Amino acid sequence: MEPITLTTERLVLRPFGPQDTHRVHAACQDPDIQRWTVIPSPYRLTDAELFTTKLAPAGWQDDSAYGFALTLRETGTLVGALGIDRRSRPGTYEVGYWSAQEHRGNGYVTEAVLGSARWAFASLGADRLEWRAEIGNLASRAVALRAGFRLEGEQRSGLLNKGVRRDAWTAALLPSDLGLAGTHPYVPPGGFRGRTVSGAV
Repeated sequence: MEPITLTTERLVLRPFGPQDTHRVHAACQDPDIQRWTVIPSPYRLTDAELFTTKLAPAGWQDDSAYGFALTLRETGTLVGALGIDRRSRPGTYEVGYWSAQEHRGNGYVTEAVLGSARWAFASLGADRLEWRAEIGNLASRAVALRAGFRLEGEQRSGLLNKGVRRDAWTAALLPSDLGLAGTHPYVPPGGFRGRTVSGAV
């Protein structure tokens, strides 16, 4: 897919490029980002360069992952990062994000999640946007809940982070949660009007 740019009330969500290398490197020195995300730790300038110049563009080229630099509309300041990754199940994608330490508490990432979710439902044909985070990552969970994700449970050994498997929270956002139509009809259990068949197996 050709890289695209999204705009929200306060943000421009644009593809990463070489101009972001030093700002990504600086933001990812934050111990919380290194602890809770799968980026390398320690995070070197070469890691940031690899991400901004090769990994992020490659995701767009092979339609596997769509990475966005979250920047302020008025100043162009980098305030965070967001990625939407294609999962193996049809119509299913996963969102991940981080926020630069000095820009937390302003609702920027929640705004970006909602803007990118609408794009994923409308342009990618997504019927389900998933979120996962290691149990204990309260900041990421708070963003997901504010964006309307519904918690669905816990996965044992659901995340691999720096060679260690950890339990994860899981949640999902559907097009109908945002008042949008999905690619395929969705009938929740309460909407089923068919005949119930019971019996032993």
